[in-house]
Amino acid sequence: MFGFLKEKLKNAVKSISERFEKKEDEIKKFEEAKKEIEQKIEAVEEKPVEKVLEEVRPIIEEKAPEMKEEVEKAVEEVKEEVKAEVKRIEKPKEKKSFFKKVTEKIIKKVTEKKLSDEDLEPILKELESGLIEADVAYEVVKKIKNDLKKSLVDREIKRGKEKDIIINALKKSLLEILSVPEINLEELIKKARSENRPTILLFFGFNGSGKTTSIAKIARWLIDRNYTVALAAADTWRKAAIEQLEEHGKKLGVTTIKHKYGADPAAIVYDGVEHCKSKGINVLLGDTAGRTHVNKNLIDELKKIIRVNKPDLKILVMDSLVGNDAVQQSQIFNNAVGIDAVMFTKNDVNPRGGAILSVSYLLKKPILFLGIGQNHSDIVEFNSSKFVEQLLHE
Repeated sequence: MFGFLKEKLKNAVKSISERFEKKEDEIKKFEEAKKEIEQKIEAVEEKPVEKVLEEVRPIIEEKAPEMKEEVEKAVEEVKEEVKAEVKRIEKPKEKKSFFKKVTEKIIKKVTEKKLSDEDLEPILKELESGLIEADVAYEVVKKIKNDLKKSLVDREIKRGKEKDIIINALKKSLLEILSVPEINLEELIKKARSENRPTILLFFGFNGSGKTTSIAKIARWLIDRNYTVALAAADTWRKAAIEQLEEHGKKLGVTTIKHKYGADPAAIVYDGVEHCKSKGINVLLGDTAGRTHVNKNLIDELKKIIRVNKPDLKILVMDSLVGNDAVQQSQIFNNAVGIDAVMFTKNDVNPRGGAILSVSYLLKKPILFLGIGQNHSDIVEFNSSKFVEQLLHE
């Protein structure tokens, strides 16, 4: 799962690590010049500061020519400071001590293993393209880039720790993206049972999102945890929708509450609730017609179902393959009826996975489950920490 997104993140880690390694190679070359520079400084007595700096510069140019520009910057940075300090120094040994301090400042400046904005920018541009290609929304990409800059630019990193530091910076950013209020489904069910009523879970989404199959998967998940379940076939719009849900119910051994096609969906869910109350059933899962924001009648119908039955959770079922459209779809439903949680389907055939990051960050709603196949058991609870570990390590 999510192989494409994993690859893009992995490539970013590799590229940034290579930049640090390049810095390390430059440092090694400069280390060779360090002793010679220090010897020059130790030999200083009454030489003018300009002369000393001119003697130091060629050594660096010879030993580490790649660092010439950095050395020039360092020399110019301290030159005026040196002049001012030399005027105050009367004894040669004090002057020598100061020059040594200046040398150490130059050495520190050019040997610090740090990345600049300039070092990181081309890598982040490549990462941006890869993440957008992996269906990550631009706002989320922007956050990841800014987080990496804050974590890595001008930070001193010990040799051998580059990869760990970079991965941890990415991990921190991704976990913040996925940090939303959590919903404990079993706690909701226990609370409803204490009030002598069933928990009502209402499902909706665009046509073809895999909503009906997802309901059956969640029913299986609940049954496996010893909860009793009933289904409400409130999709009276799509041909064969009632029969499809009823067939799932037969395989699961649970009752499906249904009316005729064209019947009022709100009444079907209501009858399902009453059935659960009379039979002591723990959870009612309500199917609804697939709809789009342009179909005002179906949106109004959904609003009525919610108004009449007051579901405990309104769950949006999303096809993970819709990519960046996932953000628009989720916002449409959230604006229309409010969303409590999300389930993503078809993750087993989706190498990208960016929609999960986008919807979580922009909608600020929890992801309850991921569908990973066609069987009733092909469902996993979404865990943000495991998801991030999977992206960065597996």
